[in-house]
Amino acid sequence: MSASPMELLKKWLGHPEDIYNLLRFKMGGYRAVMPRIDPDSLGRGLRICYRYLNQTSRSFAAVIQALDGELRHAVCIFYLVLRALDTIEDDMTISLDVKVPMLHEFHSYLYQPEWKYMESKEKDRQVLEDFPTISMEFRKLSKVYQDVISDICHKMGVGMAEFLEKKVDSQHEWDKYCHYVAGLVGIGLSRLFSASELEDPIVGQDTELANSMGLFLQKTNIIRDYLEDQLEGREFWPREVWSRYAKKLSDLAKPENIDMAVQCLNELITNALHHVPDVLTYLSRLKNQSVFNFCAIPQVMAIATLAACYNNKQVFRGVVKIRKGQAVTLMMDATNIQAVKAIMYQYVEEIYQKIPSTDPSSNKTQQVIASIRTMSLPGGPMASRHHYSPIYLSCAMLLAALSWQYLSTISKATEEYVQAGEN
Repeated sequence: MSASPMELLKKWLGHPEDIYNLLRFKMGGYRAVMPRIDPDSLGRGLRICYRYLNQTSRSFAAVIQALDGELRHAVCIFYLVLRALDTIEDDMTISLDVKVPMLHEFHSYLYQPEWKYMESKEKDRQVLEDFPTISMEFRKLSKVYQDVISDICHKMGVGMAEFLEKKVDSQHEWDKYCHYVAGLVGIGLSRLFSASELEDPIVGQDTELANSMGLFLQKTNIIRDYLEDQLEGREFWPREVWSRYAKKLSDLAKPENIDMAVQCLNELITNALHHVPDVLTYLSRLKNQSVFNFCAIPQVMAIATLAACYNNKQVFRGVVKIRKGQAVTLMMDATNIQAVKAIMYQYVEEIYQKIPSTDPSSNKTQQVIASIRTMSLPGGPMASRHHYSPIYLSCAMLLAALSWQYLSTISKATEEYVQAGEN
């Protein structure tokens, strides 16, 4: 059922900048951060690859297509190769005696022109069924790109196989699991950025910072998706943490355990926040605008998501998401390091204001926020952070009331662009 004009007005009354940015985004502002490429300029194989990219993840398709030059195609192929690997790992119809060798050997299939897998039941199975097209475009890439993609694919396959029948127990294993499924992606992307010469060699060489970029995003997703994972029988919260608050991880969802559940949640968010200083250092090294946007947008989405989740009982009752208008504002603002620092500062302050004095992790949370503050204190003009006059905002709110149907349509149309921070 569509929201009424009054409901929309109430929804956006406290966030009028969302209205302005949703309109600005839909009326062409998205082209500044996510320009599209002309499919007619591509060969048949690449056109097919970009079609698969749009089918498997429209949000990633949007941000990948915004990258400059040949890096765009390298990242597109990198994503599809890892999507194919992930599809095998996710497919529960494949027996372990078949799956484990496939994960270990998957990187070698990149050099086997005829290899494909036709038995998958997963929704993204087309990347396996037409893997010859993907591997053909992979072999057309410069050798420096091929070497990165093959190496990361090999390491990720080995890591996935390790955790197939293994639960995440210690915080060290949590970091290790997140490294395999996300940190390696950050490392691979960073090596591709440097290989393209759009970024300095240090970006690809500093694997610790690149790993932190992936870990911050993955931990945010794992924290936010507690209930969804529970309903699907998956467990990614580290036992070392949750066992201090409940006998079973599923017990945290019980109403009588909500206070302990929130304390566990806050401890994991505090753990994730320790990656923010590395994120800021990494982003400060980037020179190319398309690479900066590609890297910064998911990171600011993640900090906003953690701020929404912190001390929030709703994590154990449903889905916690940032507003679409909020996501669009973040996307359009996060275009330079000073703006990103201001965004990080804003959201860690929001978390700081919610820290309960009785929370067992309160001291650690305050300490990590203090370190983030030190790196992100507003010191100069934040050109990308907008401030609007009361009259202008009043007009915007009136527009929301008068144009509720149009804005509702915009919200649906822009969804494919703002899912990057949710997936």
